Amino acid sequence: MSRGDDAGEIVGINWGSSNFRAYRIAADGSVIDDYAAPAGVAALDRSGMAAQVDMLVARWPDHGPIYASGMIGSNIGWTEIPYAEAPAGLRELAGAATPAEIGSATVRIVPGIACRRAFDGAPDIMRGEEIELLGLAGGDGLVALPGTHTKWARLEGGRILDFFTSMSGEIFDRLTAQGLLASIVEGEAVDGAAFLDGVAAGRAGGLGLGTLLFGARARVIRGDLLRADAASYIRGLLIGSEIADALALNPGLASSSVPLVGNPALCRLYASALGSIGVSTRVVDSRDACLTGFRALHEARAA
Repeated sequence: MSRGDDAGEIVGINWGSSNFRAYRIAADGSVIDDYAAPAGVAALDRSGMAAQVDMLVARWPDHGPIYASGMIGSNIGWTEIPYAEAPAGLRELAGAATPAEIGSATVRIVPGIACRRAFDGAPDIMRGEEIELLGLAGGDGLVALPGTHTKWARLEGGRILDFFTSMSGEIFDRLTAQGLLASIVEGEAVDGAAFLDGVAAGRAGGLGLGTLLFGARARVIRGDLLRADAASYIRGLLIGSEIADALALNPGLASSSVPLVGNPALCRLYASALGSIGVSTRVVDSRDACLTGFRALHEARAA
């Protein structure tokens, strides 16, 4: 038994397609050390993944049990781990965490969650976000995880019932980096009048999102929208359209309070957008949610 294991320490890795983030977590849930690198599984072969784990073991030679969530358990990762089926919580995920020998260490890979949504019967999937959701310590109601692929999940008694995913973050990144809309964008998306105008237009649902997005270019060309405000307006359109989906699928949203888990700057945009329709929010840093989620997963496995 290593010193870390004897002290109740664990290691939690959030290993996505693009990034590798690892936390050495104390028995009380606090972080002892952390490490991040642009070393996602999409850019690594098996020897590269093994080298990444070996590097971490060299950094923390007296580590405790290692858990990894995210795309490391997908068909482009180390090995494909079957999803846990929703409704699912800590017990199901802890029971399905699968040990794998990666490099010189045993890593328990968290399975992710699949659901078939109650409101339309359609499937959805997540890998990695389940750790953040379960880090909310017994939450109930709707939770949003703003990001490249934003998740809106329904929780009950700390278990994930179902969820839907919006690609609005990826759409924004791609549209403002290249193509026709990139030619009208100057600067970053920020909260303010242009952003909230976009939110209102996206939420109204009178026109399809494709039409609204081209309309952003027309607004700039015709002088109705400043080029400096274009990114904010486009981001608002996308988030507003996403909120329209959330309202349609969760009618009680308008009278609820929604935790926002993720990057604080992006969460603040979602908070402003939701606040414009009277929905209260609180921002939870994704790092804090990960620490709590990994710790809770380990304790559920040990129970």
